[in-house]
Formats: sequence, C-alpha cells, structure tokens
Amino acid sequence: MSRIGKLPVNLPAGVSAELLAGNVVKVKGPHGEMTQAVDPDITVTIEGNTITFTRPSDDPRHRSMHGLYRALVHNMVVGVSEQFVIRQELVGVGYRVSVEGQLLTFTLGYSHDIQLMLPPEVKAEVPEIKKGETPKLILKSCDKQLVGQVAAKIRSFRKPEPYKGKGIKFVGEQLRRKAGKTAAAK
Repeated sequence: MSRIGKLPVNLPAGVSAELLAGNVVKVKGPHGEMTQAVDPDITVTIEGNTITFTRPSDDPRHRSMHGLYRALVHNMVVGVSEQFVIRQELVGVGYRVSVEGQLLTFTLGYSHDIQLMLPPEVKAEVPEIKKGETPKLILKSCDKQLVGQVAAKIRSFRKPEPYKGKGIKFVGEQLRRKAGKTAAAK
C-alpha cells in the first residue's frame, strides 16, 4: 500500500469537497475553488470531512496513480484554505520590481526593463524596502504548481551568479559560491 495514497485528506473548517461526474474532485474554500480529474481506476470517497483514495490492485501503474492523486487533492485543499506563498529577493545594485495589478516590471541591470503579466490566479506584492535591504517579491496562489512555475520563470530572468551572488533568488536559498581570480604572486 502506498504510504502517501493510504493517508486520508482531512478538510479543514470552511473547505468543502464534492465528487463530480467523470471522477472529478472539486474543492472550494475561502481562497478559491479548484478541480482535479482523477484516473477512473482510482476510487475516491468523500465521507464527512475526509477524502480517501483506494486502488484496485498492486499493479505498478495503480500504485503510482494512488499516491499521485492523493497528493494533488491534498495540495488543492491546502491551497484553497491557506494559499501557497513563495518569497523571492532581488540581490544587486539597482535591481527592483514594481507591481501594477497583474503586471510586474523588473529592472535587472539590462538595457531594458522586463515585464511579465501574471495569470489571474497568482497575486503579487512588493513590501516596502528599508534602507540597506534587498527588494523582495511575494507571490501567492491556491495552485501550488502554477505559483512555482511563475516563480521559476521570474528567477530565469536573472539567475544568481556564483561569484557575487547577484540575481533573483528564493528567500533562504543557499547559493554555491566560488572564489574569484587572485593576482599571481611575483
């Protein structure tokens, strides 16, 4: 039995779930609603405040689908109840970001600004910067996969370089640093 798949998904207060036609699970909460189509071989049962998943056999395909769909539905429940938050910081002189609705504008040391239009499910905010601090960007969404994909796209605009650590990095990320060139002793 899959260790992940056999665990029930508990619904917190304010979150409701229903099973639609075609084995589709719909979860609704204070931060939005999401749906996930589940493989027809996996049986989904919703009883009270728990969702359980069962598989028909120990076939390798059924075992992998069992844990996968349980994890996807669990992430939906966490997303609509708490939201997923990703924090990034811009390290470098003159690096900054501004938010106007769903449009992000980055100044990252290039000859031009970079603009990114966020999907409607993702919300962004930039807290006030105090003197001596690096600018930070906070992304929030109920969809874990989507907010991670947007954060990876933003990071790809200017990846942290290994010598000075300049670039866009996740808060708390440990960068592998390299020693620079040293003058030859004469």
